[in-house]
Amino acid sequence: MQVHRDTSTAWEIGLWTFANNTSRFHATAVAPRTKEHKDMAGGIEPFKPEYPHEDLGEIASLSPDGEEPTEEERHTLRKVSDKLPWAAFIICIIELCERFTYYGLSGPFQNYIENSYGGRVPGAIGLGQTGATGLTDFFQFWCYVCPVFGAIVSDQYLGKYWTIFYSALIYILGNLILFLTSLPVAIENGASLGGLITAMIIIGIGTGGIKSNVSPLIAEQYQNTSQFVKTLKSGERVIVDPGKTIQRIYSIFYMMINIGSLSSIATTELEANIGFWPAYLLPFLMFLVGFAVLVAGKSKYKVRAPAGSVIPKACKIMWIALMNKGNWNAAKPEYQEEFAGGKKYNLKWDGIFVEEVKRALVACKVFCFFPIYWVVYSQMLNNFISQAGQMQLHGIPNDLMQNWDPITIIIFIPIIDYFFYPALGKLGFQMKPITRITLGFMFGAGAMAYAAGVQKLIYKTGPCYDAPGACEAGLLPDGTYAPNNVHVAIQAPAYLLIGLSEIFASITGLEYAFTKAPASMKSFIMSLFLLTSAFGSALGIALSPTAVDPKLLWMYVGLCIACFIAGVLFWVIYSKYNDTEEEMNELEKYTAKPKSVEQADEEKAAAAEAPAREKSISE
Repeated sequence: MQVHRDTSTAWEIGLWTFANNTSRFHATAVAPRTKEHKDMAGGIEPFKPEYPHEDLGEIASLSPDGEEPTEEERHTLRKVSDKLPWAAFIICIIELCERFTYYGLSGPFQNYIENSYGGRVPGAIGLGQTGATGLTDFFQFWCYVCPVFGAIVSDQYLGKYWTIFYSALIYILGNLILFLTSLPVAIENGASLGGLITAMIIIGIGTGGIKSNVSPLIAEQYQNTSQFVKTLKSGERVIVDPGKTIQRIYSIFYMMINIGSLSSIATTELEANIGFWPAYLLPFLMFLVGFAVLVAGKSKYKVRAPAGSVIPKACKIMWIALMNKGNWNAAKPEYQEEFAGGKKYNLKWDGIFVEEVKRALVACKVFCFFPIYWVVYSQMLNNFISQAGQMQLHGIPNDLMQNWDPITIIIFIPIIDYFFYPALGKLGFQMKPITRITLGFMFGAGAMAYAAGVQKLIYKTGPCYDAPGACEAGLLPDGTYAPNNVHVAIQAPAYLLIGLSEIFASITGLEYAFTKAPASMKSFIMSLFLLTSAFGSALGIALSPTAVDPKLLWMYVGLCIACFIAGVLFWVIYSKYNDTEEEMNELEKYTAKPKSVEQADEEKAAAAEAPAREKSISE
């Protein structure tokens, strides 16, 4: 029997626990457990659990299943994930379809922009590597700026479901424009560049409204906020931890993202063998499937009604704290009542919201180092593709190699989540968020070090050495240039290291953004985390002039050093937050639970009607 403290009074819980422990004490003392059930006159003798302690006082102190653990149990029992709600899996399917579309259409972008129409390597626009890298970085930047606007619309006006719904319609329009302007007749008539830029802007708006809301929406489907004790079939007593459950939800969510991203395998093959128009038609059709799943599952989702001007309230709380020399208590109504007579500020929130905003600032500080990580990550989407084009492809499209990243993630997420983390837990070591993010930075630095080694090998190999694809010795009879004599497969470990870095840094970033955000600002804080990727893309745009031969080697070396130093500083500055992780997450107990879309819509309508109703009553 599971008893939730947020729905029972303290004396009821105390009485229930006392009765449970007392009955268990007597059952153990009078009739010790036997191996088999025995037939009794009144039926079957109850099964009595075996406890490893001889001290009956210690037995009585154990928390029964379903109850919150004691302080001692928090430090001694292993923490495990709870079962996941079905609605979370439905949202995973929606995200899979959306990411299938995003990566399916962006996978061919580098070739589409860089190369000319009709050359050895597929292309359409012919802006060169610098132009292609700059435009793809702009697209990433735009796609990660727009979530801020999507979050504001969601948290203050429409709510998560309806923001995702309308953003999906915008996304569909962008997909359609990209498909139509990638047709051969459009490319031949010079419409592809204008169509691409228009599609990028519209798709960015659509994906921004989806990204900032779908990530918190999936975690909100799990509604338990308190740890509780559970006895496994093996007899091991464990703590079912909401934090571990959210961690698993985001691991599965991220795995689905990367299953969807494998679409670039199909789209790059279509691009190489048929053309760009089928490469953009396939993602468009897949997005329509995801949209249908979104609408069909509407009755299953749990959401929070938009809270009105919650972001201005949070800003006002921070301003009050700043004006009171960092005293957050000054922003609490109870403090104002006691020390200022309630007259200094007009406060329209409770003390819990103040603590939530204070906690959210911790997350925002943690996010500050992520732009450096995202610059490293983005190399996979542009310069790694160009690097592959400088090597012997042996019939493999140069933009196919990037799929080693999602393959790595799909293989290693189950291994790490179901074996690596539990094994560490049994040894008494918990991989807390700051530790995981630091490890992600280290893997990112390793990926750049390896990429630098590959680039050096390319420059040491003929026929064109440090000017691959641009020397007379490599000129072929058909007017194209031969790549340097390095097999493209040597690039694969760089993608492997990037994939491992994402498992530790990117997944944990999503988890941290959700668990540290106020209940009414989940989308907004998530959008701030996504915004760090936009800053990373801006840094990438600034670095794009160095993405030319023979400077590429030193660009990779510089990124390796920057990511390593960022990881070290990140650990030194923020490792202290590992010690307060559970304490910060405890605030979720005191917030309202999400409701169905219909109930949230009713709350929103009632809130909108309230001012008019109050006015009519006063008149």
